[in-house]
Amino acid sequence: MKQPDLGLKVSELRKEKGFTQEQLAEFCEVTPRTIQRIESGEVEPRAFTRNSLSNVLEFDLGKNDVENERFWLAILHLSSMFCILPIPLLLWSWMKNRSYQIDRHGRDVLNFQITITLMLFAGGFCLAVGLPAMLIMLEQGVGNEAIMVVLALASLVPMLVIGIFITYQGAVNTLRVLSEKPYHYPLSIKFVK
Repeated sequence: MKQPDLGLKVSELRKEKGFTQEQLAEFCEVTPRTIQRIESGEVEPRAFTRNSLSNVLEFDLGKNDVENERFWLAILHLSSMFCILPIPLLLWSWMKNRSYQIDRHGRDVLNFQITITLMLFAGGFCLAVGLPAMLIMLEQGVGNEAIMVVLALASLVPMLVIGIFITYQGAVNTLRVLSEKPYHYPLSIKFVK
């Protein structure tokens, strides 16, 4: 792993462990300034420091970035178009320890997909309850048939909008990643941190 990703990963792991920069420096037998410079991306740590950080933080910081990293990032973001949760979950689980970028992007894609999946289940539940209720009302002569048809069609619109939204987000974020621009998934709830 190279800078600046290495510094970001060290900072993230240090915070997860609940260490201050001073504590991490003490455990690794280096100065706090060294930790600050590594986390900010100013310096590439020496082999001893990298090994010490790997041992203390329980994460292999010595691995190089994944070959064809952009390809794997594109696959992650493309998978969000289809809202099939196991694809990014398997890819992220398999590659998260090899690349900070894949780890970070994978978490964002998973959070987006989990959020969208929950929205789809909520929409499906509303359809499963609403449509039979409308049919029962029609059979009993309660309400106008034209109004019921409009309501039934209107209940399908949110599902269609969600489908268009996830397709758009997946395509746009894939193109952003391939052109090395920042990506963004709105409406995501942070389930995977």
